[in-house]
Amino acid sequence: MTPKPSPALAPTPLRHRAEVRLRQQAGKKLSGTGLNHSTADTHRLLHELQVHQIELEMQNEELQQARDEMEAGMERFSDLYDFAPIGYFTFSLDGTIRQVNLTGAKLIGIERSRLVGQAFGRLVTAELRPGFHAFLKQVFAGETKVSGEFSLWRQDQPPRFVSIEARCSADGRECRAAVMDITEHKRVEDRVRVSEVRYRRLFETAHDGLLLLDPRTRKITDANPLMTKMLGYPRDQLVGKELFEIGLLKDEAASQVMFQKLTKKHEVRYEDLPLESQGGRHQEVEVVANLYRESGHAVIQCNIRDITTRKQAEEALRHSEERYRSLFDSMDEGYCIIEMIFNQHGKPVDWHYLEVNPSFAKLTGLRKIIGKRVRELIPDHEASWFEIYGKVALTGEPIRFVKEAKSLDGRWFDLYAFRVGGPDSRKVAVLFTNITARKESEQILAATRKLLNVHATQLEGLVAQRTSELTATNQRLADSLDSTRIGEEQNRVLLLESQAMQKRLRQLTHQILTAQEEERKKISRELHDDVVQTLVGLNVELSALVHGNSPDVKLLKDKIAHTQRLVEKSVDSVHRFARDLRPAVLDDLGLIPALHAYCKGLATRKKLKIQFTAFRGVESLDSDKRTVLFRVAQEALTNVARHARATRVKFTIAKIPGAVRMEISDNGKSFPVRKILLAKTKRLGLVGMKERIEMVNGNLTIESVSGKGTTVLAEIPFTPEKTKP
Repeated sequence: MTPKPSPALAPTPLRHRAEVRLRQQAGKKLSGTGLNHSTADTHRLLHELQVHQIELEMQNEELQQARDEMEAGMERFSDLYDFAPIGYFTFSLDGTIRQVNLTGAKLIGIERSRLVGQAFGRLVTAELRPGFHAFLKQVFAGETKVSGEFSLWRQDQPPRFVSIEARCSADGRECRAAVMDITEHKRVEDRVRVSEVRYRRLFETAHDGLLLLDPRTRKITDANPLMTKMLGYPRDQLVGKELFEIGLLKDEAASQVMFQKLTKKHEVRYEDLPLESQGGRHQEVEVVANLYRESGHAVIQCNIRDITTRKQAEEALRHSEERYRSLFDSMDEGYCIIEMIFNQHGKPVDWHYLEVNPSFAKLTGLRKIIGKRVRELIPDHEASWFEIYGKVALTGEPIRFVKEAKSLDGRWFDLYAFRVGGPDSRKVAVLFTNITARKESEQILAATRKLLNVHATQLEGLVAQRTSELTATNQRLADSLDSTRIGEEQNRVLLLESQAMQKRLRQLTHQILTAQEEERKKISRELHDDVVQTLVGLNVELSALVHGNSPDVKLLKDKIAHTQRLVEKSVDSVHRFARDLRPAVLDDLGLIPALHAYCKGLATRKKLKIQFTAFRGVESLDSDKRTVLFRVAQEALTNVARHARATRVKFTIAKIPGAVRMEISDNGKSFPVRKILLAKTKRLGLVGMKERIEMVNGNLTIESVSGKGTTVLAEIPFTPEKTKP
């Protein structure tokens, strides 16, 4: 195949160059002098041949140089084609791969030699193959560039996402396609989409009101649902307004000041701002505004939090703290909080005072001791007490000392220790009460008992002496009145009755003393176990409120409500003890209101139906008689509630000629009245009722019939008290 002359070189310059080279080879110039015409033609023809030969040689050199340049260009093109950053494919009409570069083969994960001749559609995931075939038809249908995105199937590996741009060739029999790996781009898009969904979800469900503003115009560009709920405006009415227009700032000047601060500091905080909704509801809000850049644009975000409930809780906590501090400072019991001190090896070595109340200083004589160590102030403090405090701090189980603690100056204290704070706390509260007076009273009571025993012994001796004297007298009477058998019998009966009365008197005295002692123990135990424990629990709750730092408003409300219930419980307990000892309403309002209040409380507690009626004139009785009627009614109703198992009680106070009659009848079970009154161990309640009525010259009758219940009938003289001026 004859090579074509290089288009870069024209024939005339090439011939000129050939002639120059021929003259250089001949070494002399051609001359026509002395030659004939035929010789000149021969030389001219030879010259032409030589010039043409040289021209051909030069063309051959140029063609060789062009071929070398073309081969170098082809090699560079092959390198660029094979090692291009994207895959290049050549497809036939049916999608068969005719050519592919190394990058494309690497993208597919199959060697190039095995990849050529395969259908590209088989490499596309099954759900996108119909789309790829439609893509090929669109490419071969015109000469414009067509693009599409597909996912390629790879064995034992996740699919890869590719973007294909293809254009049909001029002859329409094949197309060339550029295939780019967009897997990472897809992942980034997915992450961005998920991030956008999460952002929108957080924005829509945030517990704070959110506003987005444009710093240039100071206009609201977006608002979350909570913000629209707080203001009472729909979102489309908020967008496009400034902050002062929705009542968040006072005026436009305040809005400009806030934006100036934002420009300098990029953050502005307002603790207390009044906010009024469209419906007129006032709220206290906290506003935090931040200026930041988003996608190259400045954005202002305002977080608005409704702190009305928190403010109310803080106010309630402040009042609770004031009440706690008042109770803490005014309580008679000594109270202190101590904390365990550890050495460098983690071993407890001592305690130091964290808090003490005024009664502590009054009872112990120790002042200005907060922060000081216990052993420093009390060197002789028993080691066993430190172990007990440590056990309380580590286990959290409260403890009361079995034996009351006795101080160095001879005073007695009742100590109760419990842990304050959480499980990790090493703080112990110690509550102690001065019981020296009680101990002294117990000692006096013990001495009194001994004295009573001595007096009882002396009384028995005196009775024995009087009995012997009476026996001697009776003997003399018997000797002098031997004929009168009736007198002797009467004396004997009188003697036996005297002895029986002395015995009953001793039994009654013993029962009264026992009942008084039991009543004192009961009142002391109930006061200590009910009122004091309630106050201790109240103190613990208030201390936890003081030292706690929980931001949960609902938890603060629950603790405050629990503290209030403890206060109410302690007040009710004190009132109940006061009513049981002597109801104040009896002295302040009179007998009828006192009985009405007692019947109402008993009916509620014991589920009794009590019908109470009384005539108004009973209030004109003197104080002693009204007290007798109240105590007798109280004892009778208590017996009904305890023993009768009744459901209804009829209680009346009526006026009869010259007297007042009080009648209490129930529908409960009966009891043998005479047997109980004559028993050796008498019921002090019945005896007390009878004694009280007889003390005001009255009469008490008790009737109990099976199937009909029991009736207590009391009559006292009606002598109205003189009206005081």
